[in-house]
Amino acid sequence: MSETQKQITAPENKMGVMPVPKLLITMSLPMMLSMLVQALYNIVDSMFVAKLSEEALTAVSLAFPAQTLMISVSGGTGVGINALLSRNLGEKDFESANRAAKNGVFLAIVSCIVFAIAGLFGSRLFFSLQTDDPVIIHYGAQYLRIITVLSAGIFLQITFERLMQSTGKTFYNMVTQGTGAIINIILDPIMIFGLFGFPRMGVAGAAVATVTGQIVAVCMSFYFNQTRNKEITLSFRGFRPHKKTIGIIYKVGVPSIIMQSIGSVMTFGFNKILLAFSSTAAAVFGVYFKLQSFIFMPVFGLNNGMIPIIAYNYGAKKRSRITRTIRLSVAISMSIMAFGMIIFLTCPRLLLSSLFNASENMLAIGVPALKIISLHFLLAGYSIIISSTFQALGNGVYSLIVSAARQLFVILPIAYLFAKVAGLSAVWWSFPIAELVSVLLCTLLFIRIYKEKIKGLGN
Repeated sequence: MSETQKQITAPENKMGVMPVPKLLITMSLPMMLSMLVQALYNIVDSMFVAKLSEEALTAVSLAFPAQTLMISVSGGTGVGINALLSRNLGEKDFESANRAAKNGVFLAIVSCIVFAIAGLFGSRLFFSLQTDDPVIIHYGAQYLRIITVLSAGIFLQITFERLMQSTGKTFYNMVTQGTGAIINIILDPIMIFGLFGFPRMGVAGAAVATVTGQIVAVCMSFYFNQTRNKEITLSFRGFRPHKKTIGIIYKVGVPSIIMQSIGSVMTFGFNKILLAFSSTAAAVFGVYFKLQSFIFMPVFGLNNGMIPIIAYNYGAKKRSRITRTIRLSVAISMSIMAFGMIIFLTCPRLLLSSLFNASENMLAIGVPALKIISLHFLLAGYSIIISSTFQALGNGVYSLIVSAARQLFVILPIAYLFAKVAGLSAVWWSFPIAELVSVLLCTLLFIRIYKEKIKGLGN
């Protein structure tokens, strides 16, 4: 059947006809569950590493900006692929959808090669720029080198999952992410401590367990795309990179990459501020990111389910479905964040001591830190959804503006100022203050994009 015939005979995708509440839950719930499992294995990783030493925990924490950068590039490119693919499908342009999918896979392969080279030669320098502790540098370089050289797992996993997500088949993403995470969790103690005849690899074992889980997930995700994703055909025979398609992907994707990469810069800078007090303060910050992932990951799962719905219905010119999706997503996101804030406010000591063998020094720093930082959770629930709406509508620059303002122009300057003037306990207040700025910017920019792109659409 030709692409034109397929365009005429294909039934309406569920993203254009299914009731919005049911659709959002159907699209998001598998992603939310799989991301909860992802958050679990991030926690487990650090829990086992913490049993080695506080230096090992600090090393893994300091590697977080580099890992975030890889996720930023792969995830940001995935946002561009997702938005373009969903819009093509909404317009019934299957030829362009296939082209977007194939060029997306090509971009993932190029990205993992770049990071493999950077990690092979630059891992030790990355840690030397943050600390002069030789133990932390040794552990960190060892961990990061493995993660980057074998980064094909994370890049291709995210790309293949975005292809499934773009056509609404998020259940398979739950299967692939969940399987990869479970493999990681099982292998962590085996690789780190040398169980069942395996050599004791220490921090390097945590890295090997992580990339093994990712590679298994890639294989599964590729299989599901080939056998279950009938709306997209991944055939690379005679493939050539398509400049225009890559340009469209990166028009949305690059602002998203930069926006998420800003988080890496912020974390790197924040670690530098904290290391001026102690390595324990940096370890607390790393532990915070592991813990908050239990709250933020489900919201990102919701976010991943929401983006293709909005993009599809924007392509199909269905205004009411777009606005209902946004309202419901904000309500669910803020509810999740409210629950997380309550947990952080009431149980910080339990979280630190039971999961990370926190010393009294770490508890003294960490308990007030978790309480203060968690005050921004509720506001963040709103900001995340609105920023993602900008991306779904093809205006990633707005998301970039919000992210840069929050993380570069508010969090870091305020944290640095508070560190100099009021000490470590005041540094954590930079997060709630920055989120207030984010909410204000998101609201103003959403009013603008609503008038420009949504208001004039049909019902």
